[in-house]
Amino acid sequence: MASEETRTMTPPTVRNSAAHDARKTGGPSTRAWTTRLLVLCIVLSALNLRPAITSLGALLEEVRDGLGMSGSVAGLLTSVPPLCFAVFGVMAPRLARRFGAGAVVCAGMAAIATGLAIRPYAGGTAGFLAASALALMGIAVSNVLMPVIVKHWFPDRVGSMTGLYSMGLALGTALAAAVTVPVSDALGGSWQSGLALWAGLAVAAILPWLPFVREHAASGPGRRADGDGATRHPDTATETSASVRTGAGHEDRPEAGREETPAAAPAGPARGEAPRMRITRSRTAWALAVFFGLQATAAYITMGWMAQIFRDAGVPAGTAGLLLALTMVMGVPLAFVIPRLATRLPHQGPIVLALGICGLIGYAGLYLAPAGGAWAWALLLGVANCAFPLALTMVGMRARTGPGVARLSAFAQSTGYLISIPGPLLVGVLYQHSGGWGLPITLMSALMVPQMVVGWLAGRDRTVEDEAGR
Repeated sequence: MASEETRTMTPPTVRNSAAHDARKTGGPSTRAWTTRLLVLCIVLSALNLRPAITSLGALLEEVRDGLGMSGSVAGLLTSVPPLCFAVFGVMAPRLARRFGAGAVVCAGMAAIATGLAIRPYAGGTAGFLAASALALMGIAVSNVLMPVIVKHWFPDRVGSMTGLYSMGLALGTALAAAVTVPVSDALGGSWQSGLALWAGLAVAAILPWLPFVREHAASGPGRRADGDGATRHPDTATETSASVRTGAGHEDRPEAGREETPAAAPAGPARGEAPRMRITRSRTAWALAVFFGLQATAAYITMGWMAQIFRDAGVPAGTAGLLLALTMVMGVPLAFVIPRLATRLPHQGPIVLALGICGLIGYAGLYLAPAGGAWAWALLLGVANCAFPLALTMVGMRARTGPGVARLSAFAQSTGYLISIPGPLLVGVLYQHSGGWGLPITLMSALMVPQMVVGWLAGRDRTVEDEAGR
């Protein structure tokens, strides 16, 4: 499906890589079939990146009763996702260089399917946690490598393809929250069946990846893992501004993947720039990392505990799942709107404040009248949770170069996920020892204030290269 626009606008190294892929995949009809299959792979994979979390949130009370979990242990369970993302996500680029990104994502889908199939029947809390960790490991590596695959196969449509990927992720998140309880009831009220059914969706995602398992030659997606793409957000000014600054000489663009990857080319200027930058010297990098961590804390508390808050307020289990689904599905339209709005503003602080205010109002509603205004609170918290695409957008805007974006993204996300680990656990401890949701909701509201402060600082118009250089 390579178009004339692709051939004229894509940097030479990307065009050479695409030509190599074209020679491997055959004629135009074969390439068109390959492209359509890859789109299916991306969408199915995106659908599988959150059901392991939100399906558990919808049935957390049943799981706790069935396994005899305390509130503290349940809090630990809701802290496992960010822990796995921080630990296993770091391994993804190295695995992709060795085996190919397609093979690693395929293995990730297999890990998700295996973990989700095993965990309801593991026979105890320890087995449930271990099987959950296996599924989350697959999610972690797939989460990191999906943008790499999009960047390699769709260099001229990164924004639209990542929008499709983001929409699939949000839909999978909302779908699991909405239908897990009704399906469990239809299967005889078994929470084990309600959780295990999501393994089938992961199995469906394995099959279309199989033709791409061998795609790990030197020009394949895996070779681009730690250079350009692992965490670059496509809808940022950085991708376009880099090409504008270099004009027609696209060879000067540092984001042309192979120059940045140690296994693919000798050291050059693009590779040499990133090691000289000490990212920890940048105040903006730290502000962005803390902002990422606090918004992730709010997101995982919401996914793990919000349905339970509504249920404890007297909302039926099925309705509580739908409320969680509404919160998650807000990411579908806003994932397109917020990045585009952010790139048009010199300072993204006002967006940070607007999202934070929505969150504070939503938490106040949960505290004062959780059942009375449930749909309004779920909607407002869904808007507040869209700090995630804003954080990714600011990652791309706070660095001038491809290596700078990669370094900033890796620092912000790895540090941020580590920051987010204690939040869901602390909520569980407070819930157990206070006997209600007053203290946990107060904690959530209190965390929103520093999130707004560091988000404002991260949104200032400056780059980490300048700060780290100083």
